[in-house]
Amino acid sequence: MEQKQTPRFAFGRRNYQLMFVGLAILAAGFITMTLDSSDYGEGFLGITLGPILLIIGFGIEFWAIMTRPGSVPQPATDTATRTETATTTATPVTAPARPTYKRP
Repeated sequence: MEQKQTPRFAFGRRNYQLMFVGLAILAAGFITMTLDSSDYGEGFLGITLGPILLIIGFGIEFWAIMTRPGSVPQPATDTATRTETATTTATPVTAPARPTYKRP
């Protein structure tokens, strides 16, 4: 019997949302630089505001790529779950036993 495997994507939904926001800010930065009416784009829009938007957009893109999918904690939906997780005590984490290997 062969089981169907669902495709796993490299990024989660949050990553793609951040990427689209970053792309929108990058587009706004490039458009802002072209809107400068001074000669050769040497006014405030072409020299200051446009590049600032581009730096912010590239920063968001970097963040979107480096964020782990599913690393954003989801809020608890009901109070029973919230109080249960708040009152449980953490169990100490121990290292797994090292397997012993025998040479043939």
